[in-house]
Parts: sequence; C-alpha cells; structure tokens
Amino acid sequence: MDELLAKAMQGVDPTEPGAFMHVFTNLMGLVPWGELVVWQVVFVLVGALLGWWRGMLKATVIASLILGPFGWIAPFLPRSEPPPLPVSAPAPGQSRPPPLPGSKKP
Repeated sequence: MDELLAKAMQGVDPTEPGAFMHVFTNLMGLVPWGELVVWQVVFVLVGALLGWWRGMLKATVIASLILGPFGWIAPFLPRSEPPPLPVSAPAPGQSRPPPLPGSKKP
C-alpha cells in the first residue's frame, strides 16, 4: 500500500491547490487501460454471440456493454410478451356489449 501511495504522490505538493488533480492523474496513469479495453471487447463479443444464439442480440450487447460479463444473463431472462390483442369481432352466437354513452359508434 505504501508503494501505491508513493506512486500516487510522486511529484505532488499536498499544499498546492491542484494537488487533487495531480494525484488523480497519477492514479489514472497506473490503470492498465489497454487490457481493460481488450477485456470489454471480449465481453461484448461473447454477449453478442449469446444474444444472437437466443434471438436477443441488441439487448445482450447493451447489457454486456454496461455490465460486462454479468450482461451475459440477459438472453436467459424470460421475455416479456405483449398481451394478446382483443378480439374485434364477436364469436358466433355472442352479441356485442352496448356502446358507451357519448360514443359515435352505433
């Protein structure tokens, strides 16, 4: 932990007004950005493959972008089906209900 703190505080005067930004940029310089980007691309590609296989490509790619490998569960979640449409014509032998008051339909 002391090594990390020493790397973050390298070249920083704690009394100067911009010390926070200097420490922040030092810490961001320690992050392995290349590996993080490569892994995120792998997560999205695997998510796209799973989504394509299950027929939910767009949802799985978005979930993988946001959640990483946890987004891979998206194609396995139950789909929300829209409710069935009402029947427009009554079945034989059934009559239609009376029109609502104020409606212009007969």
